[in-house]
Amino acid sequence: MVKANFKDKSLIVDILSKSFDSNKSVNFVAKQDAQRLERIRVLMEYSFEICFMFGEVYLSEDKQGCALLLYPEKKKTNLKSIYWDAKLAFNCIGITRIGKVLKREALIKSNHPKTPMCYLWFLGVNPDSQNKGIGSNLIKSVIQKSVEEMRDIYLETSTLTNIPWYQKFNFKVTKELDLGYKLFIFKRSFVN
Repeated sequence: MVKANFKDKSLIVDILSKSFDSNKSVNFVAKQDAQRLERIRVLMEYSFEICFMFGEVYLSEDKQGCALLLYPEKKKTNLKSIYWDAKLAFNCIGITRIGKVLKREALIKSNHPKTPMCYLWFLGVNPDSQNKGIGSNLIKSVIQKSVEEMRDIYLETSTLTNIPWYQKFNFKVTKELDLGYKLFIFKRSFVN
């Protein structure tokens, strides 16, 4: 895993947009209309920007996969973050849906600790390169980083086939939310 540069943004947005195209959680956030695919890209641009500012962004060695990590205690409101929040609201979520999405985010965050942690916001692999160990190598690197930094990792998934995959790496389901779709919140302690 290599640390991404800002110039990698387009590549990372492409990887995430393709790999999360049919994801229930992503499609809950992105307004479902004729511009759905562009709205998903806006969400992935937002996620990249926020993680680049307040966390870390990584690429696999072959540049077919990526991981976006956020350190929530580092996230601060500034002009850039306000701009990105507004862009997400107008170009991805849609004004009439903001309350619904904010309620979802608050529910997810209520299941996170108040202590420093690593939030694995997205881990994605190009669909043509999946099932080749790229995601496994990325998650192993993220786990190693969390051990070195003594931070638990939190994430969520709405993809049922991801549950046993995360469990294979000692992630435990801490909560199951019903949001019109099932969303599973996972934790992996750095002391596993």
